[in-house]
Amino acid sequence: MSGSKGNVKKFADLTTNTFCNQTRITCNAMTTLLETKATFRAADAVCFDVDSTVIKEEGIDELAKFCGVGDAVTEMTRKAMGGTMTFKTALMKRLAIIRPSREQVNKLITDHPPQLTEGIQELVERLQQHNVQIFLISGGFRSIVEHVATQLNIPLSHVFANRLKFYFNGEYAGFDETQLTAESGGKGKVISLLKEKYGLKKVVMIGDGATDMEACPPANAFIGFGGNVTRPQVKENCTWYVSSFHELLQELEKI
Repeated sequence: MSGSKGNVKKFADLTTNTFCNQTRITCNAMTTLLETKATFRAADAVCFDVDSTVIKEEGIDELAKFCGVGDAVTEMTRKAMGGTMTFKTALMKRLAIIRPSREQVNKLITDHPPQLTEGIQELVERLQQHNVQIFLISGGFRSIVEHVATQLNIPLSHVFANRLKFYFNGEYAGFDETQLTAESGGKGKVISLLKEKYGLKKVVMIGDGATDMEACPPANAFIGFGGNVTRPQVKENCTWYVSSFHELLQELEKI
């Protein structure tokens, strides 16, 4: 009988310890979430990814479709996602398939302008009202991202993206490989540069992809965005994941 009581006590202790451990993990996660939200409210700069975050589309996919090589580029993107090549190599290979002319890029922007994600315009306006500096950091193309920046009243000097190069007759001539955004880990390098240049203390990165999440640190906080596409790796590993920019607007109401 006494052995039975001992077993019950051991089970109770084990259950209590398990519950406490789970509670501790939950509390730690909650603390981190609260810290991330506090950093967002106190940020002096917010950096946004562009493709599938600020806009609904992936710029390189739209350009590929427009140039009639959508399927080939999708296949190359799939191979690149396998992690067997650097970001720069993957970009080079995809652009080698597309080979967009200056005229095609301009026509894409004119005929099929990038579609802003719902709530982004209001969010940027609200942040700017709080004197928060806004930056667009993209692995996409500067000509497209500048169009987006203009729509959102973001200075073009706050745009960091890849530059396409063209010959004098407008034909594709490659891309500027010296840009930080052309490198693996480039978004983090841009944020380090911004912190040094502007003396920023609290920088938040917002985006849908792994390259955005990897930019924290040096970013002080990262917010995963799933309003256009859900990346399981990001959703499972970030402390704050939102499906709408309205969630961020609600958080700003607490200021």
